Amino acid sequence: MSKPKILVQLDSDQHASVFDAVVAVDSGVDQLFQYSQISSDDVEGLVHGAMFTRGPQDLHQTAVFIGGSNVSEGEKLLEATRKCFFGPMRVSVMMDSNGSNTTAAAAVLAAARHMDLRGAKVLVLAGTGPVGLRAGRLLACQGAEVKLGSRSSERAQQAAESVARQVESAQVVGVCTASDEEIALAAGDVDVIIAAGAAGIQLISKAIWSHCEDLKILVDLNAVPPMGIEGIEMMDKAKELDGRIVYGAIGVGGTKMKIHKAAIACLFNSTDHVLDAEEIYAIGEGLENGN
Repeated sequence: MSKPKILVQLDSDQHASVFDAVVAVDSGVDQLFQYSQISSDDVEGLVHGAMFTRGPQDLHQTAVFIGGSNVSEGEKLLEATRKCFFGPMRVSVMMDSNGSNTTAAAAVLAAARHMDLRGAKVLVLAGTGPVGLRAGRLLACQGAEVKLGSRSSERAQQAAESVARQVESAQVVGVCTASDEEIALAAGDVDVIIAAGAAGIQLISKAIWSHCEDLKILVDLNAVPPMGIEGIEMMDKAKELDGRIVYGAIGVGGTKMKIHKAAIACLFNSTDHVLDAEEIYAIGEGLENGN
């Protein structure tokens, strides 16, 4: 008789995410163990507790999910978790703090439905944030020419350098998008715009993007008015607007949820999955292809 599926949720926030807990239950987890206010120092004891209570033949029925609103803390928890493994004593782990990986994957997949991203020119507004940076990374992996926009030239350059370190042969630059003039210049020759900014902040006006002659696809990940891309509604999904294909946050959200659930289910297929942005994107591609 197989043992129940146990998911250990490590969350850096004061209260472990209810959203992540509900998705875990809907993904078929039998038992969910939630731990909040977790730091890197706490990880070893918790992960070893998960590893050492089952034999190697049953460890695939235990997995770790790393969440919380602080993505940099989530990255530290992921690294600390990976250091706990040795030999056959390991469990699969997924990091999706603040929904950054699943959201970025869904945004890039939305664009990929309508054009080949290899060689495409893409502007990611708020490209230095957790979702924007991962979207830039995934786009670079697909062979796109990526511009990471930020109100700070220094942060934009740092973000571009980060992607270049992680993705071999990445074609990525940082661009300043602090003014309408700078935004218009950055957007002037792109095929795709992805807006990954904070809730309720408009990043580009319709007056600017409607004059971008090469622009084919717009994806806005902000669900709180005003929208990040003026003219897009949160429910838009592959809608045609002024000759472009547009997606709003809820239009992308259905794909994000499917990816999240599939990724949780995937954790229990083996003990050696480490699901970060690229691995989660691959799961999304499989869903798109019917696999």
